Parts: sequence; C-alpha cells; structure tokens
Amino acid sequence: MGFLSSNNPFCFVFVITIFGFGFLPNVTIAASDYSTLVYRGCAKQTFLDPAGVYTQTLLSLFDSLISQSSKTKFFKTSSGGGQVSFSGVFQCRGDLSNNDCYTCVSKLPEMLSKLCGKTIAGRVQLHGCSLHYELNGFPQISGIELLYKTCGGSNAAGGGFGQRRDTAFAAVESGMVSGNGFYATSFESVYVLAQCEGSLSNGDCGVCVKSAVQKAEVECGNSISGQVYLNKCYISYTYYPNGISRKSPSGGGTGQNPGKTLAIVVGGAAAVGFGVILFMFIRSVMKKHDGKY
Repeated sequence: MGFLSSNNPFCFVFVITIFGFGFLPNVTIAASDYSTLVYRGCAKQTFLDPAGVYTQTLLSLFDSLISQSSKTKFFKTSSGGGQVSFSGVFQCRGDLSNNDCYTCVSKLPEMLSKLCGKTIAGRVQLHGCSLHYELNGFPQISGIELLYKTCGGSNAAGGGFGQRRDTAFAAVESGMVSGNGFYATSFESVYVLAQCEGSLSNGDCGVCVKSAVQKAEVECGNSISGQVYLNKCYISYTYYPNGISRKSPSGGGTGQNPGKTLAIVVGGAAAVGFGVILFMFIRSVMKKHDGKY
C-alpha cells in the first residue's frame, strides 16, 4: 500500500472531544503536561466479542506497545492471528524522554476504551504521544489524509506576518527532509514544530509535511496559531507578535475563540495545552536557534 494511496477516506468518524470547554480561565497546565487530548477518532464498526477473544487480543497488543514505550519513541506491532488479528502503533513527541514517553503511552489504552469502546479501529492523539490500532483488513487511508485541524481565533494584525510564517514553514520543511522526523524552529516570533510517523522515509516525510504546511496556509490564513494533523505527520505553529514572556508560558490566547476546526471546536483546555507544550520548544529554540531560522 503506497504512502499516498487511499481505499476509503471516510473509514473513520473523527469526533473531537470538547473536554474542559467553558472552564478555560481556570485551567492551569504544567509545562510538563503532555497528556492533554488533541483529538480522537473511532471507527463506526464495533466487534461482537461474547467469548472475549477480541478483547484479550487487543489488550495483548496494548501491553506490547506500552512495554516498548520505555525504550523507543515509535513502535509498530501486531497481535493475534487470522480474523482475530490487530495491528497497532504508538509514537511519542521527539523531545520526550523515555520515561515521559512510557508515562504518556500508558494512558492511551484506557482512554481508547472509554472514548471508542469496542470499535474495530481507533486513534487517540495527545500533545505528547499517540496510539492507533486497527483490526486486520481495515481499509487504509492516504498518508496525507487530513484527520484534524484547528486555527486560532485571532488574526495577525499589520503586515509581514505571512512572510514570517512562510519563512518559518520553509525552515521546518527543510529541517524535516534532512532530519530524523521531528523538528522545531522559529523565525521572528513565529514558532513551528513538526513530526512524521517513524515509519516514513525522509522523502515521504518531506511530502507529508509539505502537504500539512499547505493545508495550514489555506485553512488558517492569517490566524496567529494552527495545528494540522494528517494521517502520517502533523505541524503546529504559533505567532507571538509581542514576544513571549519566559515567566508566563501559558499566556496569550487565553479566553479567545478557538476558531475554525475540521469537525467540532476543541475546548479551551486543549488550546491552552498546545500553547504550554509549544512554550517548551520555544525556550529550546531560543537557545539553539538564536538569530537563525
């Protein structure tokens, strides 16, 4: 199955949880909180399991994935055989430690069970990690299929934002092609990070990120922030026109309209979570890329 192939682009119903919406002003998220829900996707079909065979096979798959998450940031495996066979993959954000990766991935099976139930395929994306499983034979989708996107409710004032953002996007595209599937950079107060699934070659990773960048440009326009998640990669950006205070990582964007989304508007907690997570990159980028893209 090719990277760009797609047998059924509608095989998932992606329901975006609005957890915490309406309580945004009171949300306080630590800089190390990578467990904030971004989105979840669940297949329409469920499996009947009177003997518990499917459930046990899926639990075995989850156990295998969790056990590897303390050793690596990406792992793909399968469990069972014949018609009762599941494949699964997890990935952690490139800057997480092995311990943080394990902690993050360990939360995902229970979340999938609560959010999707006994569906034949499911996906949960947190700020720090993701997990995707599917029953053998489940229809595949394109690597650049859009799964979820959200754009900030505020637009950049004045001129020059588009050029700054595009320069930062170009830098991250270049970094991803020659990198290890994860890259964070900045240009004139525009901070961008991107990550590809660990199975992609540098070339396919570059194609995926380029597609994500194009979608961000079209879908988000002059929005000061945006996240675009494709099947095999994602990109996030935030613009701080007045700079960012090192003392207030969660500042900026609090209480604003979360803006345009692919399906259902994500609640304020998720928006704040993204800002906090991105701040960790910003501090690193300020040290490593001072005066550079």
